[in-house]
Amino acid sequence: MKISIVGTGYVGLVSAACFAELGHEVVGVDIDEAKVKKLKSGQSTIYEPGLEELIVRGLQSGRLTFTTEITEALPGCQVLFCAVATPPNKDHTADLRAVYAVADSVAEHVEGDLIFVNKSTVPVGTGKECEARIAAVLAKRAVFHRIPVISNPEFLREGTAVQDTMHPDRIVVGINGDEHARKIMEELYQPLVRTEHPLLLISRESAEIVKYASNAFLATKISFINMLTELCEVTGGNIRDIAKGIGLDERIGSRFLHAGIGYGGSCFPKDVKALMAIGRKLGIALPIVKATHDVNDRQRIRFAKQILAALPEGSSIGIFGLTFKPKTDDMREAPSLDIIPLLLEAKHTIRVHDPVAMELARKLFPKGIEYVETPMEAAKEADAVILLTEWDVFRGIDLKELKAAMRGKLLFDGRNVYDPDEVRSAGLEYHGIGVR
Repeated sequence: MKISIVGTGYVGLVSAACFAELGHEVVGVDIDEAKVKKLKSGQSTIYEPGLEELIVRGLQSGRLTFTTEITEALPGCQVLFCAVATPPNKDHTADLRAVYAVADSVAEHVEGDLIFVNKSTVPVGTGKECEARIAAVLAKRAVFHRIPVISNPEFLREGTAVQDTMHPDRIVVGINGDEHARKIMEELYQPLVRTEHPLLLISRESAEIVKYASNAFLATKISFINMLTELCEVTGGNIRDIAKGIGLDERIGSRFLHAGIGYGGSCFPKDVKALMAIGRKLGIALPIVKATHDVNDRQRIRFAKQILAALPEGSSIGIFGLTFKPKTDDMREAPSLDIIPLLLEAKHTIRVHDPVAMELARKLFPKGIEYVETPMEAAKEADAVILLTEWDVFRGIDLKELKAAMRGKLLFDGRNVYDPDEVRSAGLEYHGIGVR
């Protein structure tokens, strides 16, 4: 099947490479000429394990191509995915200008029937508006192509996006009564459905809500366990034990109950706030969603205050990790973006190490930060070390060697990855979250 994917950001690029791997003919479209040139040479424009290998294999097979012109992607196209960004506006509503621009452009240039698929994260009602815009442009052109608009949200996790695409726990497709579109989407995903991954066919409006609801629910689990960390710190409880006791209940499950400094990234913060904005627009109260957001903000502030209260004046600090999670170079809404500026404002000196994100960090942070090539260099002569991202290189660090490299002994574990007793045995002073 010939498909086109407009937008080669995180979702679009992973989808394009994986669809090509499944045997489809894929054209990736992006207005960024430099990005397209790089992709044509076989270089991934994002850090994602396994992705570059798929891009190279797709290019070599001829099943994957890239272009800056949507007109080159339309001839013979059966399914067109819109995977452009929907960044937040100032009021946290989704900016849909790029989505509507794709819909308008397709309607202006298409010369036959195709299925328009919204893979971007969009609020409920966007598919209806896209369909109306496409119909209006087609009517103005006096052509009558069949272009149903459907919703097919993604559920990728950064760091495991290729695995999530090739082995999804579900594929959600929202279609409002178009039998032809249903058959085509079933055929498109047949290689995955054949291996018993469920294809859930629901209404377009339901599919648009599912994406926001999924992310908000997972964020709520994180904020719920983080809410309890303060109770543990006051009473002497251990949040790790509590999370285990909760998670062993099959109705709850253990995932997303790992306490720490809160969620970040491109999805959870944006989608939680966007769902709140949808509720405000419709006059519907969503108090649990708001509480999820508030707890997440408070968790970072609490951790930062604990650090600042414990640090001697003019401390030297080693920072472990900059990204919002391991196995990605994404720093959007990362805790480091909040905590490091507070440390600099308090006149502390900082050395940082992150396996993949230091070049990006140089563009985001002010001068005055030293970027080093190993964790031990970051810890050298430090009064304190702060773990912000749980990369494996930090998880497996020799704690006695760490203590020997430091001048002080403060270890702030923002992800609760270290064993407090092992930390203390190494001569360090442990500061976790909800753990003593």
